Amino acid sequence: MLFSLENQNALVVGGSGGVGRAIAEGLIESGANVIIASRNVDALQSAAKEIGEKTGKEPKFYSMDASSEDSVKETLAAIVKDFGQLHILVNSQGYNKKFPAEEFDMEEFRRMMEVNVVGVMQCCKVFGAHMIEKGGGKILNVSSVRGRIATRAAGNCGYCSSKGAVDMLTRQLASEFGQYGITVNAIAPTLMETQMMAATIEQRGGDAYRASVAETHPMKKFMVPDDCVGTAVYLCSPASDYVTGTIAYVDGGLTAVG
Repeated sequence: MLFSLENQNALVVGGSGGVGRAIAEGLIESGANVIIASRNVDALQSAAKEIGEKTGKEPKFYSMDASSEDSVKETLAAIVKDFGQLHILVNSQGYNKKFPAEEFDMEEFRRMMEVNVVGVMQCCKVFGAHMIEKGGGKILNVSSVRGRIATRAAGNCGYCSSKGAVDMLTRQLASEFGQYGITVNAIAPTLMETQMMAATIEQRGGDAYRASVAETHPMKKFMVPDDCVGTAVYLCSPASDYVTGTIAYVDGGLTAVG
């Protein structure tokens, strides 16, 4: 079946966050055995329980620091022990800190690159080597429209730069891993309603802000994490076996007009 993920083991890094959690739920509902990972054990426990209540199948979770190669390798060893192999990797880790360009905290800039780019590469390296050994797999990175187009709002040099790097990393990994039967793609959402963004949205005006943002998108809708799920499932399923190196803009048409 083209969109079935039965008997597939999938790891969602950042699976306790808004986008990662939505994708984890979608993968479970499509039949996958899902594992979620991040550094925060309490958040993982809470997310696993809530996902289980919603889908009827609670994901296993591992504490993992994507910026530590040793931690990533330890997680791979645990997955191999518990599941045998990994078929699907979703990299949904990342964060944003805003400073005007002329005042940007360079330590924070470096940290953003470490988490948003190095952490993604580290997971692709370690789990990609495992997929090569096993004869194939699917890798999906979570990027952003801000990897392609800048924003008029000040403070986003770090975030936009990191997502641009994720886009090119996705393409280069697709080039190198394609010969091994591994596809590497990314989804690039627009601004959305996540737990991380909730306070910022309210500070900027709540519903009035949502409406003003929606007005800049052809679909006139403020994005929510569930809007990512269908595209994510497609790019992790057999339906996309000949799709690789693609950045899929799940953005209500913003990049079409932006």
